[in-house]
Formats: sequence, C-alpha cells, structure tokens
Amino acid sequence: MNKLQLMRLSRISLALGLAMTGAGAYAQSTTGSIFGQAPVAEGESVQVKSTSGVTREVAVGADGRYTVGSLPLGTYTVSLVQGGKVVDTRNEITLRVGSGTEVSFAAASGADATSLSSVTVSANAMPAIDVSSVDARTVITSQQLAKLPLARSAEAIALLAPGVVPGYSGFTGTTTGGSLVSFSGSSVTENAYYLNGFNTTDPLSGFGGISLPYGAIDQQEILSGGYGAAYGRSDGGVISQSGKRGTNEWHFGAQVQWTPAFASGVSPGSYYVSGANAGNLYRRYSDNKSWQTTESAYVGGPLIKDKLFFFAAVEGQKQSGDSVGAVTSSYDTKYEYHNPKWYSKIDWNINDNNILELTGASTKTSYKGNLYNYDYATNGTSDLNSFDTSTKNSASVYVAKFTSYITDDITLTALYGKQKMTYYSETPGYDPTLTYINGSEFENPAITGGSPIVNSQTVLTAADPNHHATSNNLRLDLSWKLGDHTITAGTDNQNSHDMDDGETGSAWIYGYGDAATAISDSPYVAAPNTGAGGENGYYVSKYLYSTSASVRVKQRAQYIEDSWQVDDRWLVKVGLRNDQFTNYNPDGDAFLRMTKPQWAPRLGFSWDVNGDSTLKVYGNAGRYYLAMPASVALRAAAGSLYTNEYYTYTGIDANGNPTGLTQLASSTGGAVSANNEYGQAPDAKTVAASGIQSEYQDEYLLGFTQQINKDYVWGMKAQVRKLRNILDDICDTNTIAAKAQSLGYDVDATALNGCYLSNPGRSNTYRIPNGSGGYYNVTVSADEFGMPSAKRNYYGLETFLEHPFDGTWQAKIDYVYSKSYGNTEGQVRSDIGQTDVSATVDWDFGKLMENSNGLLSNDRKHQLKIYGSWQAAPEWMLSANIALLSGTPKTCLGYYGADESNPVGYGSYYHYCGGVASAPGDAGRQPWQHIVSLSAEYRPMWANQKLGFNVMVYNALNESVATATYVRYGSSTAVNTNYDRVTYWSTPRYVRFGINYDF
Repeated sequence: MNKLQLMRLSRISLALGLAMTGAGAYAQSTTGSIFGQAPVAEGESVQVKSTSGVTREVAVGADGRYTVGSLPLGTYTVSLVQGGKVVDTRNEITLRVGSGTEVSFAAASGADATSLSSVTVSANAMPAIDVSSVDARTVITSQQLAKLPLARSAEAIALLAPGVVPGYSGFTGTTTGGSLVSFSGSSVTENAYYLNGFNTTDPLSGFGGISLPYGAIDQQEILSGGYGAAYGRSDGGVISQSGKRGTNEWHFGAQVQWTPAFASGVSPGSYYVSGANAGNLYRRYSDNKSWQTTESAYVGGPLIKDKLFFFAAVEGQKQSGDSVGAVTSSYDTKYEYHNPKWYSKIDWNINDNNILELTGASTKTSYKGNLYNYDYATNGTSDLNSFDTSTKNSASVYVAKFTSYITDDITLTALYGKQKMTYYSETPGYDPTLTYINGSEFENPAITGGSPIVNSQTVLTAADPNHHATSNNLRLDLSWKLGDHTITAGTDNQNSHDMDDGETGSAWIYGYGDAATAISDSPYVAAPNTGAGGENGYYVSKYLYSTSASVRVKQRAQYIEDSWQVDDRWLVKVGLRNDQFTNYNPDGDAFLRMTKPQWAPRLGFSWDVNGDSTLKVYGNAGRYYLAMPASVALRAAAGSLYTNEYYTYTGIDANGNPTGLTQLASSTGGAVSANNEYGQAPDAKTVAASGIQSEYQDEYLLGFTQQINKDYVWGMKAQVRKLRNILDDICDTNTIAAKAQSLGYDVDATALNGCYLSNPGRSNTYRIPNGSGGYYNVTVSADEFGMPSAKRNYYGLETFLEHPFDGTWQAKIDYVYSKSYGNTEGQVRSDIGQTDVSATVDWDFGKLMENSNGLLSNDRKHQLKIYGSWQAAPEWMLSANIALLSGTPKTCLGYYGADESNPVGYGSYYHYCGGVASAPGDAGRQPWQHIVSLSAEYRPMWANQKLGFNVMVYNALNESVATATYVRYGSSTAVNTNYDRVTYWSTPRYVRFGINYDF
C-alpha cells in the first residue's frame, strides 16, 4: 500500500473513529477523544498518556481502527504497542473539547509491522474538518484568548461566534453585573451556562451565569444551535467553559492590567428630541471617568506525580470612577466596584480506569457609591448629598465528577454540583421620611418654573437583605459502543431554591397627558381636568410595590442518543430527550406542573463527501424546551402588590412632594392596579392555565465546510428557528369573566387573579373557584382575547473563511445575513427594558398585541466579524478583532387607535404612534456599529519570553453610537418629552495595559 493510499484510508477512518468517541463528543462536554488506525498485528494496542497522568490503553481492532474516548482535556503522548513494547510514538497531541483528534500509524513500505513510520499527520494538529459534528459550534482556546483583544468575560468571548450579538444594554447578569448576549434571535435569558460540565445558569431569572477567572479558562465552547439530546433547557445558545488543570510540571504566573481614565473616550451627551424639552440636554457624559485594575495569578502542578494534581487561580478587579446623572437627578456619583474571583481544581487518577475531578469556583461583585450635588450649568461637583445603595452579590460552585472506563466500550460519568448565591443591598443613611420622586420632567412648569424639584432619596425599591439562593445538578451518563453504534443515555436533574426574594417600593410619579382624556379606561381613572390643578393635563400618582417569596423549582430530564456510522462516509445521530419542569409557590404547592412527556427529538447527519474529510455536508433538526426560572413566582404566584393612586395637585414642596392634592375618581374609589395586583396570594391551582405547556422552539441547520487547501477552510450554513409555543401571563380578566358568565357560571371579574400564566396565541382553560370548594373550567380562545398566534422566526445565512494558526498567523472572517421577526421576543422585552421573565407587557391584553408583528429587538440584519493574530517577529504578536453590526430595530409605542385612548390602563404601550399603527421596526433602526479593537504583545528574548508586555485598544475608532432609545411616544396632544432620546450608547474607546510573567 503506497503513501497516498494510506492517507486516503486514514481520512476514511476519520469519520468512523469520530463517530465512536463515546461520551466525549457531545456538546457541553469537558472531554475529547483520540482515534485513528494502525497496521493490523496480533496483540497490538494504543496507549495514551497525558501530562496530567491520565493513562489508557485500548486494543486495535481487526479492521485496524482504535478509539480512546472521554479523555480529560490536555496534552497527550500516543504510542503504538506491540508485544508489550512501544514501537512508535506521537508527542504533543492536544485535545479540543467535544471533538476527536486523529493520530494514525502505518507500516513503512516493504517493512514488517514492527518497523513503523507515520502517515503525514502533524502532531498537535486538528483535522481541517471535523466530520463527526452535526451542530453549530465554536471553540476558543486559552492560546487564542491570550492573543485576541477582548473584554474579559464569557459573553465577550461568545461574541466571536457567528449569530451571537450584544443584548439590550440595560440587561445585565444577576450575579456578575456584566453584559449579556443574544443567540440567533433568542432573548438573553434563554441561554445556558456551564462550568466544567455543571450548569451555572442564574436560577432566578436566567440572566447570565458564573464564569471562570479569565486566566483559568482552558477552552470556551460556544454552541449556537444543533446540540444533542444530552442537554436542554435552552432555546438560545450555550456558553460552556472548561477550566485549566494541573500537569506533571509545576507552573505559575501572575498578571497585572491597568485601564487608565486618561486613555478612555466618553459618550456624547443625550438630548431631548421631542416634546416641550426638545433640544435641551438630558444627560452629560463628558464628566464620566473611570479607571480599572485587574490582578491575577495561578499555580498548578502535581501533588503526587501521575496521580494527584492541583490547579488554582485568583483574580481581583477594582474599578473606580464618576458617573453624572441626568438633569432630573443631577448627582455626581463617585463609585467603586470590587469583583474578585477564584477557581481551583483537583484531579485524582485513582487508577487507569477511574478518574475523580473536584472543582471549586467563586465570583463576587460589590458596589458602593456616594452622591454629590452636581450643577449642570457650571459642570461643577459640590458637597455630599447622600449615599447610594451598596450591593454585595456572590456565587460559588462546587462540583465533583467521576469517570469510570468500565471497559474499552463502556464509559460511565457521574457529576454532582451545588451552587450558592447571596444578594445583599443596603443604603447607608437611608431616610424613610423622604419619598422617591419619579418623572420629575413632567412636573407642572407653572409651579416649578421649569426646574424639576426632587429630594435626596435615591431608593425606589429596596430588596430583602437576606435574599439568597441555591441550586444543584446531578448528571449520570452511560456510553456504550456496539459495533457501528455508540449509544449514550442518562439523566439530568436540577433543583433550585430562591429564598427571601422580594422588593418593596414607593414613589410619587408625575405624569402629563391630554387634560380631557381619562388617564385610564380600565381600570377607570378620571381625566386630569376633573381635579384642581389638572386643567393643563398635569397629575401625579402614589406608587406602591411589594413582592416577597421563598420558592423552588424542580427540573428532571432523561435522554438517549445513538451515533450511528452508516458507512465510511455517512454519520447519523438520532436522539430523544424528555424534560419535566415543576415550579412551587411559597407554600410549597406546585403552580406550574409541566411533567407530561415533553419529547424533544434531535436528528443530525454528517456526510464526508469525498471520504477524505476535505468536504463535509451536515444538517440538524431538533426541538428545545425552556424551563421557567424561580422568579416567575414573584409576580404570578406569591401575592404581589402593584398599585397607583391618582391625584391632581396645586403645589410642590421643597422635597418634590405634591401639595394641594385632589384625588381623581377611579373604579375602586382609590388605588388601582392594571393587573389586579392588590397583595392577595392566589390559589396555586388557579395561577396557570390547565395543561399549560413550556416554551419550546424548533430549529433546522444545513451547511457545508470545505478545505480549499492545507491553509484555508471555508463554509456556509443556513439556520432556521421557529418558536412554537410561548409562556407568558394574560391579564384580561374581563374577557375571562364574560366567557364564564356566557357558560352560565356566576363569576365576579374583580375576584379573579390579576393575571394568569398562559400559552398566548392558543386556547387556554382557566380554573375559577366556584365558592363550593371546586372550580369552574373556562376555556377562552385566542380570538376571544383578540390575540394573534405567537410568532418568533429567525432566518440566518452564514459564510466564513478561516486560516488556522500556522506558527505565523491566524485569521477568520465570518459574515451572517439574518432576520428575526414576529410578535414576541421571548421571556423578556428589550425595547422597554422589561426584566419580568414570562410576565411581560406582551399578551396581557389583546389590544396591546395589535400591530405587534415586526422586526424583533435582537434582529441584526448584517454581522461581519474578523479576528486574527500575526507573529510579526519572534518577540512580537499583533492581533485584531473587528465587528461590523447593523443596528437594531426601533419601536414607537403610543396610545391606542386613531383616537389615542387608553382602553386597558397601560398608558403609552400600544403599537400605535401618534394615532397611526406602528409595528416594531417601523420607527427605523439604530445606527451601525463599527468596533475595531487592536492589541500587541512584546515577549523579550532576554527574559526567555516568560515576561510579557501588552496593550489593548478597544474600539480604536472611538465610535460612539446609540444602541437604545426611549420608545414611549405618548400622544399627539401630549408627546412624551423623552421619546426617541438616547438611553444607551455603545462602549467608547478604552486602553488596557498589561504585564505578565509565566514560569
């Protein structure tokens, strides 16, 4: 057999070998595999040994193939053994998470099997195309992270992947406080986060998850679609981090980074663009300055060589600065953030067949600030006014993972982990005698003289300082190779507890509208001109808000998947997952029980067209269910209070409190709640519609990847996502009561729950107490509610060109053309910044959903991403990261219909603008973003390149464009002065200097 034939045989075996990598080949894995071929000989085996002491030896099959699956990540030596002696070896084989690495051996021409030489396979080189994958996956290694100019967060790394875009700027992680991302049109709460295989997704609301210290990341896997049946609870994307581990050599290092204020840009000022204040400055950013330092260190090595290993990393970040508030809250806040992280890992190779891994990690963020009076006329800061609310949030994770190679064909993995979170806040010097003033720009100028009157109260809502939460995750996975099939099955169970969660708040909220038009039609609130001082449309409301709960969520899942190598070119993966979700109220009663089979089939294929891994065509179809986080209970099942009591006024005192109050007539004779939230705890059996179903989405992928030559790979991928079901609340109790009465039931609408968790866009059946211990069952259709079917469709077409790192340079160009449209973003709503998961304004009433079909908030029509590195000289590394993104759609929300009325009492939240129907996106788009980031590193030879000096410039062009604007228009006769005002700008330029030492 000649060399060319051997190479072709090796490539044909690639598909077969990768198909049999066992549990190490699916997404969110923390392992990889090694496979290949060797000349057939009696008693032949392949031995693999890592620098962290993992040793395994498997027999070479009668067909000359071998596979070693479920290997911990690391660098391996692979040896061919005959008769107990090593006859050939490959060194420096580095695994990539969730993938297979080919290492083949072949006999030299004319030689017997004991004289061996290599097929042309470079050590440490990955196959150009992984024909075993059927998903959309991007893996970023620690080597790439050390070179690329990136912000130091899991989300910033994820933005390198196609279809991943920044989320709404006002959404941040619950524990980390960092920015969030959207995958292929989904909302930011629909992603899953993993750390060494453990699910760290925020259990309260899904806003982010725990991530590692930046220097402790070995690899980050970003999955934007098509993952297998072993994982679920996400219809967005997956961010999975694998941490570093100790090896047989001790290594340590340290790094200091500094981001100075003098090298940072500032955002433009924000101006009113409509209403009475048009053209006036709303907020000045030029006096906002901050600096940041980050100090980190790591150490790793053997406690017992080849047996017991240790790795630890710490990171401390401090940020200090000034932030000037808007003219309506003119304070200069001098603040500090402290964000420490740590990570540790112990690996114990019990023997060649059993491995135990222990992981610990923690992240904390604390904030404190002092508010100083600020004069907009002089740009001057003066004396201390008050103290800002300080916060201390923390999250810690502890994980144990056991892997047993029961036989060469059977692998068992068991993982158990626990996550603990605390959320503490307090306001030093809090003065309960002062009431928070909201909407001061709507105070009657005839009283104020045009200068808003406020007080030093900075607290709108106060959280329970005892708030904490826990979650745990138990996984069992068994993989069994049976000929051309690899069967993997297991369970995935998760529990979370949210304790002492809740907020209380009160405020005076000033408003302005048409003087002769009722403030609300339902619940009824009279027009301003019916009270003294309201003749010109000015009014005020006393706002009260309170939530309090300790709740829990139980999630269970079972799955099975078959990876079947049909022949030497076709691989088919068939999987089935079943999820069960149960949410409990504060009394321990289930108010959401979605435990009937929720079958989630997964089907994927990979076609090695030429049989040599130079051209792959692949596809995937699957269904993905999404659980409801713990926070859903706060508004839906725990008895929340959310009321406003309306008045007109004839004066305003020095603290911003209205005087000369005249209470306006209302349907209750006092405070009203548009959602009937008066503090009453609902019956758990009535909270959700009978037979309610989880949110779920169907997804389809079809693509190809081709090796142009040994240096370049390109490909294209089409992705389609269709949201099939949504879970949100419906608050149209009048329609429910009317339907009940039409059925002959004696039902009082005022006795119903404020809102009901439902499947909007479908028929829902509600349980209504009948007064005799039983319930009426009332079915209301979507047409009766006046609602459309729920829709969120995403279409994306990606193309890329990549040059892998060859010792000199690496680059990737990726372009995505996409469209995300429908009438629901998902669990949250970006255009109004609403964070109430599955309790958004959407679907509350049919009239709110008229004209709602349009471009969704996370739509980015064009995405061009370019990143790469160049070893310009032995001592110099230059890198760049460029993102060109088209702007998101803009929304205009006004009053209802041509007559601009307020039929459901929500105010300016209807899809009308100045009396004209206005779908999302009709108001235009935000500007394009052009983010060019550059970095350089110098590693001098005189320090043996262990010492490094680096600089990174984020947004080198210092471009600052609007990323979000205020969307509430008001009415034609009383335009909201905030409408279309910029609420968030893109991040301005900053420069980060660093020095690091690695030994």
